[in-house]
Amino acid sequence: MNNTMKMTGADLVIRLLERQGIRTIAGIPGGANLPLYDALARRPVIQHVLARHEQGAGFIAQGMARASGQTAVCFATSGPGATNILTAIADAKLDSIPVVCISGQVPQALIGTDAFQEVDVFGISLPITKHNYLVQSAEELLTIIPEAFRIAASGRPGPVWIDIPKDVQNATIEFEDWPEIGIAEAPIEPESAAVAQAIEMIEAAEKPILYLGGGIIHGEATPQARTLAERSHLPTVNTLMSLGTMPTDHPLALGMLGMHAAPYTNMALEECDLLIALGARFDDRATGKVAEFCPHAKVIHVDIDSSEIGKIRQPTLAIRADVDRFLTELLERLPARSRSAWIEHIEILKREHPMAMPGEDDPTQPYGLIRAIAQYAGRDAIISTDVGQHQMWTAQAFPFERPRQWLTSGGLGTMGFGLPAALGAAIAEPERNVVCISGDGSFLMNNQEMITAAEAGANLKIVLMNNQSLGLVHQQQTLFFEKRLIASKFQNGPDFCMMARSMGFDAVDLANEPDQETALVRAFALPGPVLIHAPICVEQQVLPMVPPGGANREMIRHQDPLHASART
Repeated sequence: MNNTMKMTGADLVIRLLERQGIRTIAGIPGGANLPLYDALARRPVIQHVLARHEQGAGFIAQGMARASGQTAVCFATSGPGATNILTAIADAKLDSIPVVCISGQVPQALIGTDAFQEVDVFGISLPITKHNYLVQSAEELLTIIPEAFRIAASGRPGPVWIDIPKDVQNATIEFEDWPEIGIAEAPIEPESAAVAQAIEMIEAAEKPILYLGGGIIHGEATPQARTLAERSHLPTVNTLMSLGTMPTDHPLALGMLGMHAAPYTNMALEECDLLIALGARFDDRATGKVAEFCPHAKVIHVDIDSSEIGKIRQPTLAIRADVDRFLTELLERLPARSRSAWIEHIEILKREHPMAMPGEDDPTQPYGLIRAIAQYAGRDAIISTDVGQHQMWTAQAFPFERPRQWLTSGGLGTMGFGLPAALGAAIAEPERNVVCISGDGSFLMNNQEMITAAEAGANLKIVLMNNQSLGLVHQQQTLFFEKRLIASKFQNGPDFCMMARSMGFDAVDLANEPDQETALVRAFALPGPVLIHAPICVEQQVLPMVPPGGANREMIRHQDPLHASART
């Protein structure tokens, strides 16, 4: 019996994606990837989400991947389609998000001739991907597609880019057997001796702190990390990327560390004698001036990526391993330990260096608005943000409870991330409430994806904090540039509610609502996509704040003279 299968390269791509479990792709068609879209049309197993900008398509895929933990796919055409999606892929690289980007390319005979809509995708994507391919034959697709998924999901996750010339998409291929699907490689086990040494260091420490990074989420190690904290009574700090791994109201939770942390969190790190860093990369926004970060602490650094270990802070004990495997072995051997003196001292630090959240009971103020979002959307809602003041206020004030609840652009800090990422999350998790918290500067970057969200009927609410400025730029100019405000205030802005309605959203303008609480209850009760416009004062600042280049102990607080003078 002849089992030979015959199809085009484009058909093969779609069938291989189906075999990988892909059921939704975000993208935009163009001349160079039309064969892929024709293949989609002829076999409608995979739903396609038509973004309005390729960057939006990349962030929709990121939202799906971040919310689900599964590799997601986006499509772009050649030339400007590929260059438009670059930012979303670079963002995925820095935050370790598994995305497979598939772009069309001009036919191979035209590559290098400056053909219409030709750009060297292989070259420009090389530094912003975990791996990339320029496919040279339809036969290669049988290997490349599964391999791309394996690479994206293995070890430290990340984006993979596949650039497919149009002639390869149109070529006919005959083959007899489907390749094995691409799955993540086996986890890396820790060395037993290293685990034993870690136990000795944890047992010997008097003032240890557990430092959780985004790798805890990528490694599905949240339960083990919480168990470690509770068994050994370890006060725990989170990076921006790991919020949700330790519930905000957990008695051992110290919240986010670094530039916008609670004062007591950074002060506790000043005193700790052992820092247990799990899946964290010692980012400058977390450490401040790295030479003065945790100055008295020995460091245990566990990471899947050997290039991160010692890159910024040289550890006392370096362990390359999957963090869940390390924690599983550690917990099998680590005895329980009470640290009442250290825990009591932490409580003193909380009283002496509290986290001030002015207006946290007033929904017309940023902190109060975020608290109200938690109340009316639910503490279990998926929260996406853009980048800026609103992002940091949310990180400080929202009561996160679980991993994959918090979607934000950490490493690249991309304005325009929030809305399309929230849409991706709403597609991946349709039963959950999804809220995008944004600022007017960020929102103007990718607001066109409201049309995409409305078409999808997404269960998505956007809370737009509007101070008619680039708020964090305005804040830094006020604090550190002697109030020389340039290019940080918008002279004109749109009617955001009218814009939202024109794109298929309901809209609620809190500026015109006499009772903010009632308006918020009504807005979150509306079905489908809704924009909530929330004007805020441009003089509102996100504090504490560590000055750029400063040590974490040098944070500016609400009561500090520098801040007081900045407000006058």
